[in-house]
Amino acid sequence: MISVRIDEQKETLVVAGEGAKPASAVLQGARACVEARLTGGGTTWKATFPLRLARWGGQALPLPSGHYTLVVDGQDLSALALPMTLLPILRAAVTGADVEIGPPLDPVHSTPEGQATLEGRYAAQSGGTENAVFFESFYGRSAGCNPGAIDRELAVRAPGVTRYWSVTDLSVAVPDGAISVVEGSPEWWRARGAARLLVVNDWLRRRFVRKQGQRVIQTWHGTPLKRLALHRPGFDPRRMLAVFRESRRWDVLLAQNPYAERVLRKAYAFLNRPIWVDGYPRNDVLTTGDSSAVRARLGIAPNETVLLYAPTWRDDRAEMVDFVDPESLAQQADAVVLVRGHSRTITYGRDQSGARVIDVTGYPDTAELMLAADALITDYSSVMFDFSVTGKPMYFLVPDLEHYRGELRGFYFDLGERAPGPLVRSQAELLEALQDAGAIARYAERYVAWQEQFNGRDDGAASARVVSRILDLGFVQV
Repeated sequence: MISVRIDEQKETLVVAGEGAKPASAVLQGARACVEARLTGGGTTWKATFPLRLARWGGQALPLPSGHYTLVVDGQDLSALALPMTLLPILRAAVTGADVEIGPPLDPVHSTPEGQATLEGRYAAQSGGTENAVFFESFYGRSAGCNPGAIDRELAVRAPGVTRYWSVTDLSVAVPDGAISVVEGSPEWWRARGAARLLVVNDWLRRRFVRKQGQRVIQTWHGTPLKRLALHRPGFDPRRMLAVFRESRRWDVLLAQNPYAERVLRKAYAFLNRPIWVDGYPRNDVLTTGDSSAVRARLGIAPNETVLLYAPTWRDDRAEMVDFVDPESLAQQADAVVLVRGHSRTITYGRDQSGARVIDVTGYPDTAELMLAADALITDYSSVMFDFSVTGKPMYFLVPDLEHYRGELRGFYFDLGERAPGPLVRSQAELLEALQDAGAIARYAERYVAWQEQFNGRDDGAASARVVSRILDLGFVQV
């Protein structure tokens, strides 16, 4: 006889059975793994799984949404059954060994009909009057990037402003003093309509209805190498219409540098409206942050060499590319390898593991990872324009260069001619480049030219400049 229940008061999932105590019990998800506390033995036993997990030295937060598998040593779990149970922190259901974790949305609100009702209320409500900012980063998957840096500066200079953060679920850590609002909840719809200012780094999605006096700052999330929006290959009238509709929701657009200003203005037809070219707030930490503190959170010794592998996503695949075997790279390069999947791949696949491999796809802030790394391995990701602030070496692993450039996206300039580091086609070539003592010197002139074009305003004070503009224009009140 085996049973499962949720202890709502203790926020735990409890599996209980008869006989000898199992040797181990785990709840395994794609981005999180929880070990049970095993008690009892002899006649009965109990495996207690906490529904909160602390990662990266931070606070214990609810488990990320997704599919989990229960594995209890020596036990047949096929008879387990628990209907969907809603807690303040999450909702969970069990069918055999399969566990589904979701955001804490009441079933009444999570149906299409429920969302339509909430959306209708949002469209009808008056708003834009609360002295508040509604932040969203990567569709609620994190509280970092440019919105996160702006939040930190605003919290210091205008502490009376309420700060809401749109999150997919409560596993997303938000800055101190901020209020999490789960996407699709009544609180989310209300805050989105009430706040005087919205600060986002991607499309607003869902129906957006501007309230009187409401402003939107679109920070975007990178200087583009790959073609965007209206510049993407192929003529698609629906995409063009969507781009025009979306960009007209924005009052201000941020750009890291003058090159990005020109590209973004044309790609999004953002004409006759302000673009603030102030550097990227998210990069301030690259000149002001403490790399040793980040390494300590990741459990990396001060004397370790750290390689950050951060490829972009592909339009023709959902999961992160598998061009690197991180464990073998760590061994061959005698380094710790940080694996950072793109935000669009976070809900697909699972964390990679191995000796001296740390999957940091779920880490809240990419800039801190760049700060901790000794070198970057990327491909076509805009991370190249951020990492160059550090002056540390970059390597470009591009086995699908022709396909990506010619069929998937296309580039705004020839990466091979201007990249501030070697382009390699395989892990073997990458290892050779990493071991080439003269590579840094050969690319030094290119690196300086790259920094002059793309990083001229990444001086550690971008957040301060952006927040000064926000306050001076009265988007929120101090």
